[in-house]
Amino acid sequence: MFLTIRIAALATVLLLPIGVAAGVVLARYRGPGKSVAETVLSLPLVLPPTAVGILLLRALSRQSAVGGWLAVRGIEVVFTWKAVLLATMTMAFPLLVRSARTAFEEVDPRLVGIARTLGCGHLRAFFRVTLPLTMPGVIAGVAFVFSMSVSMYVIPTLLMGDRFKTLSILVARSFLFMRDRSLGSTVSVVLLVIAVAVVVASALLARRWQPTR
Repeated sequence: MFLTIRIAALATVLLLPIGVAAGVVLARYRGPGKSVAETVLSLPLVLPPTAVGILLLRALSRQSAVGGWLAVRGIEVVFTWKAVLLATMTMAFPLLVRSARTAFEEVDPRLVGIARTLGCGHLRAFFRVTLPLTMPGVIAGVAFVFSMSVSMYVIPTLLMGDRFKTLSILVARSFLFMRDRSLGSTVSVVLLVIAVAVVVASALLARRWQPTR
């Protein structure tokens, strides 16, 4: 459970600033290449998890350029929880970007203009006007990332092997290999409690940041 929550929390924290920045760029940019960028960002959602896991496994192996460079420096990624963290970030990134982009597109640009006329600079107007208005969408994206990170099964199985176990892997092996239904049911309840807690917490936070009329 600690490993599962640690991977989900790290993926959420690391993706949050990158996803918000990408959402801002996609919401504000109107030039050429935008459709190409959106297509590339959507690839992890279109490709099967097995294909993504195999691609990352080959990209991070010692025979590849990146994996060989890391191996020379004593950094092992494949068959560790770090590989699962990278895979989780790859799969969940489009969800956070889409949620943040939609939230930023719904902000009335006239509000930012009013803040600028009252003396706010670009950064202050963003943090005092734009970001608070988009917080419900950003919180929803964070909930998507955390929930996906907790529940992933195929990619952790490919990239971690038997060295580590997340909750989803433990559930599958309890029913398929160990024939321990009581253990599988207990871990399933733990996953359900975590999922409900994430939904409730995100709803409460989104309600707190919901602008009043």
